[in-house]
Amino acid sequence: MYYQIDAPLTLSCHPALPASKSISNRVLILNHLSGNHSEISNLSDCDDTFVMKKALSHPSEITDIMAAGTAMRFLTAYFSVSKYKTLLTGTPRMLQRPIHVLVDALRSLGANIRYMGQEGFPPLLVEGRQLQGGEIELEGSVSSQFTSALLMIGPVLENGLTLHLKGNIISRPYIKMTLHLMREYGAHADWKDERTLRVEGSGYTPKDFTVENDWSASSYWYEMVALSNDPNACIHLKGLFANSTQGDAEVKRLFEPLGVMTLTDPEGGIVLRKSSVALPEEVVLDLEGQPDLAQTLVVTCAMLGRPFRITGLQTLKIKETDRLKALKNELAKLGIAIKSSGGDTLSWNGKCTPIDGIPLIDTYDDHRMAMAFAPCCLRTSTIRINQPTVVSKSYPRYWKELQAAGFTLADS
Repeated sequence: MYYQIDAPLTLSCHPALPASKSISNRVLILNHLSGNHSEISNLSDCDDTFVMKKALSHPSEITDIMAAGTAMRFLTAYFSVSKYKTLLTGTPRMLQRPIHVLVDALRSLGANIRYMGQEGFPPLLVEGRQLQGGEIELEGSVSSQFTSALLMIGPVLENGLTLHLKGNIISRPYIKMTLHLMREYGAHADWKDERTLRVEGSGYTPKDFTVENDWSASSYWYEMVALSNDPNACIHLKGLFANSTQGDAEVKRLFEPLGVMTLTDPEGGIVLRKSSVALPEEVVLDLEGQPDLAQTLVVTCAMLGRPFRITGLQTLKIKETDRLKALKNELAKLGIAIKSSGGDTLSWNGKCTPIDGIPLIDTYDDHRMAMAFAPCCLRTSTIRINQPTVVSKSYPRYWKELQAAGFTLADS
């Protein structure tokens, strides 16, 4: 199945954004670690949060988190300190995503975790027990979710947790978000220095919590304003906090040189409009702190005809798919040959080869591939997106919101 998408001539809309998946998944863990006595409002309705909520609310002998990488990392740590024994498993792609760095760290704290398939990869048999805590080292260049998973169980460890991060520490904004949310639940947790985190074993305090909307999801609407030929393009987005701890709130700054300005909406949220800024000859970005914006920004630059060099993409290889390879494959269908180098960089010289027909973009079971490529129709008039239902992973209403904005969708 695919959607054929045709672009509107004008762009003016008030799309609804999903609640933040990153915040929702963290708050679910924190709520359960604090006793599960509180109410969480505006919880994300995406697939990833659904499997997390189900696993926490109804623990069973087998926990299938499907394609939810965050759930796999966070639940591995959570079940290690729980009263449950469960087999954590997922999709075939999930069973190819390495988790040994986190498992080794948890085992060093005394966790009972066994690999039930290939060493270093899920599925995992996790049997919970009381852990003493203490002082451990962790490689900081693999995934900040490993760091966050360990931090969140820190307050329920008898001696707390001192975590020393080695190497290049990636995605610091996500670690900052985790610490902020932990403190919201009464934890004593912070950086001791540039490489050391300390969490006291003082437990959590239950509290009601309202989840803000998702800045990552807003990036696709930024892309649409950037690519639209409507000089009066205007998009209103509600539920985004100006002082957000979400690292992807940096989307405001990252899209400024691409011709999108962010205004404050007096009624709450933000308004996106085109600016008169001259586009740069070459776009140079470091997305180490915002890897989830990579697909959106790479595709936007390519569709604007702007040569680019984007670094900090080392984690893209272990996401829902190898996103570096997927971007190269699918942009080639649009006549754009990008290069990958060093395992963390994508670049393009601005040269484009004319194409025939309507491109069919493959999504690789990756929600962000579908959502980043759909707005290309604003420059190509029409595009086709294969397996479009993958957006349910983070933004279930994405296609309905596009239709409400004037895009035409036909399925086949």
